Parts: sequence; C-alpha cells; structure tokens
Amino acid sequence: MTETTKTHVILLACGSFNPITKGHIQMFERARDYLHKTGRFIVIGGIVSPVHDSYGKQGLVSSRHRLIMCQLAVQNSDWIRVDPWECYQDTWQTTCSVLEHHRDLMKRVTGCILSNVNTPSMTPVIGQPQNETPQPIYQNNNVPTKPTAAKILGKVGESLSRICCVRPPVERFTFVDENANLGTVMRYEEIELRILLLCGSDLLESFCIPGLWNEADMEVIVGDFGIVVVPRDAADTDRIMNHSSILRKYKNNIMVVKDDINHPMSVVSSTKSRLALQHGDGHVVDYLSQPVIDYILKSQLYINASG
Repeated sequence: MTETTKTHVILLACGSFNPITKGHIQMFERARDYLHKTGRFIVIGGIVSPVHDSYGKQGLVSSRHRLIMCQLAVQNSDWIRVDPWECYQDTWQTTCSVLEHHRDLMKRVTGCILSNVNTPSMTPVIGQPQNETPQPIYQNNNVPTKPTAAKILGKVGESLSRICCVRPPVERFTFVDENANLGTVMRYEEIELRILLLCGSDLLESFCIPGLWNEADMEVIVGDFGIVVVPRDAADTDRIMNHSSILRKYKNNIMVVKDDINHPMSVVSSTKSRLALQHGDGHVVDYLSQPVIDYILKSQLYINASG
C-alpha cells in the first residue's frame, strides 16, 4: 500500500485533562505507533480538546488553567496540539459536536473532503473546485516530479498548529501538479483524511451505560468517525463491545491498540495525580511532567481540592 492510498488520520482526544498526565500523551504515541504498524494509516496530527467549565465535574479547575497545563504537556511534541474551541464555547459541548467541529474546520482550512469510515470519498480530497480560478500556493517550476502524498500532507501537518490553536480564515490550500497542463486540466493527489476519536477503554465502557450517551451521537461517533481505543488495566475490549448493540454494529470501526506495553490506569488517572499532589506524594512525578507540576504548584491548584 502506497502513501497515497493509506488513510491519513488526525487523532482527537476529548476529556477533562484535570490535569493532563504523562499517560494521556503516551496514549497518543501508542495509538500512532499502532496505526502506523498496521500499514493502513498515516497519523498526521493529534488534538487535545479540554472540556468546557460547565461540564460540572467535581474538582474541575478553570479551563484557563487546564489549557495552559495541556500546552505545557505537549510543548515538546511536533505533532500533538491543544485546541481551545471547546473551552471557548458558551456551554458544554458533546463529544459528537467537537468531532463535527474539527471535521468542518479541516474542510475549510485544508480544502479536504473528509470521508466517513464506511464511505471513503471517491473525490480528490485536495484540490481547487473546477468553477474557481486556480490560486496555487504550492508550485515550483524547478521541480520535475509531481507532489507526493508525503509532500502534500507535510504542508497540511505544518498547518496543524494554526488549525488547532487559532480561528483561521476561511481559505483553501491548492496543490498544483507542476507537470499538468494548467491551460486545460489539473491533476490532484487523492488522499483520504479522517478524524478518529482517541480514548481509553473506560470511555468505551461508558458507552454501555444505559442513558449516559445519546444513541444518535454514538451512531455518529462510532459509525461516521471511528474510535481508537487504548486498553487500560488489561481491559477486555471484546467483552465491552458485546455489551452494546451500537458497538457491535460498528465493531469494524473500533481499532484497539494492541502492543506489549503495560498501561496501568494509575499512569493515566488525573484523579490519582491530584491525590498525590494533595498528599505531597513524591510519586506525582510518575503521573505528571515537570512543567505541569511546576505550574500546579505556582498556581496552587488541587492542593486543597477534593475529588
């Protein structure tokens, strides 16, 4: 399978991130490694989307603090970014709404036609509509070969920081084939791009709790987008999926990360990291990166909090 035919993926993680832990970042890394090893995917970006303050969870600190902590946690990553859109809304947003927002944003910013899991697009996903005058921004007459998928996605990848962190203007990226006869025809790379929800097996298990999730939203999340699940504490994901008719229906859209790494819940758990902070436990360094710890101590977060 060539790079052109592989599915290009952006991983999106929604959550409290109260605070964001080392384990949350490891989930991104493990998911990317696994998807690459399957030979079917290329992960071009990751997005951390902290929940709105009105989510109402006990002990949830202000999104102002959570956004800063998330930014500190990913500051050394060249592919994971923090997006404040969810926090900036007037009220709490569903996971489905956040996925749809980023899908629509990617359409506007990249000019891509994002395909659903079940219905891969047969339309070139990067290119200029035929009724518009081409305004190429990627063109070099000195380059004799046509742009590859890697070159094109490199340009998209470079734009992720702007996509994730600012409200970009509505514009299109146009990638022109230098070998094409621009007077009569333009050729484009066809690249399939999807946004997948990244989560732990605990979120997957929450889908089985009656009334917790809107069923229509679950249909969109699992049926249209798809999920990448990182198991925790040797969770039996097959058993979890068998407890939900929707998860069974879209089982092929749920990718479970399978590797040899032990991933205990304590490494990911924000709750355990908060307890360690409150008790002055030196093992907090196992849960949180040093810049996040420094910010928490400077801002006096969680020290007297409960939950």
